[in-house]
Amino acid sequence: MTLSKALVPSQSLLTRALMVLGGSLFIAVAAQVSVGFPVPMTLQTLAVLIVGLTFGARLGAATLLAYLAEGAMGLPVFAQGMNGLAFFGPTAGFLAGFVGMAWIAGFATDRGIKGLVPTALVAILASVLLYVPGVAWAMLADTVFGLDATKWGADSFASIWQYYMAPFLLGDAIKAVMAALIVTGGWAALRGRNA
Repeated sequence: MTLSKALVPSQSLLTRALMVLGGSLFIAVAAQVSVGFPVPMTLQTLAVLIVGLTFGARLGAATLLAYLAEGAMGLPVFAQGMNGLAFFGPTAGFLAGFVGMAWIAGFATDRGIKGLVPTALVAILASVLLYVPGVAWAMLADTVFGLDATKWGADSFASIWQYYMAPFLLGDAIKAVMAALIVTGGWAALRGRNA
């Protein structure tokens, strides 16, 4: 059982639609919160993990698809107020990977993963796997789609490591643990309320 089902046992179609809309709004707001220096990072991945761990695989992935659709429609929901133009930039692979990230986190939740350490490990795994589509897009966008990826600093694995991975690994690990703390805290609060 997911945390969302424990909180709202009778999930009608309207309830699930409102959850998807609320979840996509939560991610959009988190995408605008930038922390860190010299390489700023957003709280977007933290929100994606929370949605996946709370909603489960199917509803979590649906929420991310709605989020991407909102950006494609021109809404400024992506980091730095970007919209669908971000699908043609250096971070497009990460945007697409958010669907898988939420699904992986949700899949583990659907299978009964609970507790801080198991939840944190799942969140870290989902965060690491996000780099697969993110880096693949940065490396292949010029070859496959004819985009000039060299201006993104994506002309070698060394530059991919320097600009797309190394500055974010520690922050992603911290956000994964934070997501686990928030979700397991939600479970603890629910148990306390029902005691």
